[in-house]
Amino acid sequence: MRCLKDMTHHVARADEYSWRAMQQMTQQLIKRLSALGQYEEAVAALNAVAMERPASLKSKQASGQRVDVLSVCDDPFVLAQQLTHIELVRSRKRQNSRCVSRGGPRKTSNLEAYVSWFNRLSYLVATEICMPVKKKHRARAIEFFIDVAQECFNIGNFNSLMAIITGMNMSPVSRLKKTWSKVNTDKFEILEHQMDPSSNFSNYRTALRGATQRSETAHSSQERIVIPFFSLLIKDIYFLNEGCASRLPNGHINFEKLWELAKQVSEFLVWRQVICPFDRERRVLQHLVTSPILSEDELHLASYESEGPENNMEKDSRRSLRWAHAHTHTHTHTQTTLTITYSCPLMLVIFFFPRSSLLHRENRS
Repeated sequence: MRCLKDMTHHVARADEYSWRAMQQMTQQLIKRLSALGQYEEAVAALNAVAMERPASLKSKQASGQRVDVLSVCDDPFVLAQQLTHIELVRSRKRQNSRCVSRGGPRKTSNLEAYVSWFNRLSYLVATEICMPVKKKHRARAIEFFIDVAQECFNIGNFNSLMAIITGMNMSPVSRLKKTWSKVNTDKFEILEHQMDPSSNFSNYRTALRGATQRSETAHSSQERIVIPFFSLLIKDIYFLNEGCASRLPNGHINFEKLWELAKQVSEFLVWRQVICPFDRERRVLQHLVTSPILSEDELHLASYESEGPENNMEKDSRRSLRWAHAHTHTHTHTQTTLTITYSCPLMLVIFFFPRSSLLHRENRS
């Protein structure tokens, strides 16, 4: 908020009309962000209930007792719709999320909550794929999430799309070569290409511009939906603000920087005002938010139980994981723990790609 106030003061010196417009936009922003506290407390309470469920739900042997996503919702379009509900609610109810500026660290509790949701969705995808005992069921789960990712892309929900791709590229999933051999990966490879991080996500940025143009000329609420890859949006805003001087060498205000900042923030404010047109499916939403998920070590163990180790390194890894699991009475919690004490929001992007490259995954053939 300090950065926003500084920009307002800079604009005020040059243009009273722009200053009033910026003041109004700031007040609207603060008002819309003020409701996040209750929402995050409710989500935290639901997650606490999920974490207290019996540990047997996380074991491979008890997978028959576990309620999987396909038993809750077998329609990829419906699941993509419910993911869009969650994304839009979270984008509207984000308050006091401050990026780091030159003055030092700032409060980032709600950025942390958003990262936790992204990580949860990635780990949920990996859990749903690794848990089934039978290969055909794992292949079906992979095919289902590929279709969900495609529907997210069609809707314009790029954040959920990236989370699903990240989950499917985690090493416990990517190493399941026998499972992947039963899956037609053509559609998935196209989606990966769309979200390819090379060239500063140039393919994604092209797709985002297309979704933005569709939103601007939309004739329905569904066509207005644009949910950007959030961590990349934060990174762009951060580096634009920190990497470009607010004043030119001649002492004049850098209006080009302020204009670009205003453009990016204004676009996001427009996107987050969209009312989700899809019907809510309470059971599906509850599963997405509260269903127990495996930790990274538990995912590796489940993966090794599905398809045994192929080399000595994997054998050693399974042995050490089994030993650690047998000697640990306190189970690791169901999500990656994220401590945001950093000097650059770029670290959000790093946390979004857990241990495996987005594109350079192991050979599945």
